[in-house]
Amino acid sequence: MSIFRQKADQLPVTIMALFFLTDVTIYFTIDNPWFVVTWFLLSIWPKGNVCAWNHHHQHYLTFRSTILNRLLEFMYGFQTGITTKGWFLHHVLGHHKNYLNQELDESRWMNTDGSTKSELGYTFEVAGTSFFRIAKVGMNHKGHLKDFILMMMLIGATLALLFWHNWFNALFLFLLPMIVGLTLTSWATYAHHSNLDTKNEFEGSRNILDPFYNMMTGNLGYHTAHHVKHGLHWSKLPEFHASIEHLIPAHCYLEAGVPYSWFKGIKKVGEFIPFTKKRSAF
Repeated sequence: MSIFRQKADQLPVTIMALFFLTDVTIYFTIDNPWFVVTWFLLSIWPKGNVCAWNHHHQHYLTFRSTILNRLLEFMYGFQTGITTKGWFLHHVLGHHKNYLNQELDESRWMNTDGSTKSELGYTFEVAGTSFFRIAKVGMNHKGHLKDFILMMMLIGATLALLFWHNWFNALFLFLLPMIVGLTLTSWATYAHHSNLDTKNEFEGSRNILDPFYNMMTGNLGYHTAHHVKHGLHWSKLPEFHASIEHLIPAHCYLEAGVPYSWFKGIKKVGEFIPFTKKRSAF
């Protein structure tokens, strides 16, 4: 029996683990600050994609083993700024229940007066309040909150040791990527739901059909399908999307932004996937 619950997770987890091992190797072996800063800048976008996989993991645990899941979450914590049960509380038990109610949504895009938050304002509000909102949801789910706090304490202690040993490398290889990862995650969610004021779950999310975007983010572009059936593994979202596509209006489709749009026409698993039903919402 495989240690993975779904075979589709083997390759992405391996790639992300190699990225983390590269960070660790650079931390312990490279003293050139220009090299470290260059790696930090070059790895921002790849690590930004890791945030999507951390999100998937907290919807559908990757491994059969709790220990392996915790080790994966430890790694994800240093890559994305959010670790064990963080998005489970904020996102699964919070946002997914409340995204059609802007008075309660943990990732709310609407101001109290009914106007739409600016993209920048939304990004920094969601990022800046994420731990507060995790704790708020966690007050009704104490066991999950305890797991989150314990892992954050472990990561905090590890990060402190890394700073003590080499503060510069720790800053650019771990702490800044954590901050950037959390900010990028918050920014990316703005387009998912903003300006979609509805109670209809088939009209409350935007979708991106770009194959490269979905390859890099684990089919996050099938966002309506993800919200309708949030416990479904990411690899099964395209099939489910096809079954509900007729219920999704045309304005709930988006073009993929840069750099994903640079790879239009890419072939996935030997099959050309046409770019259809995409709309620019902004």
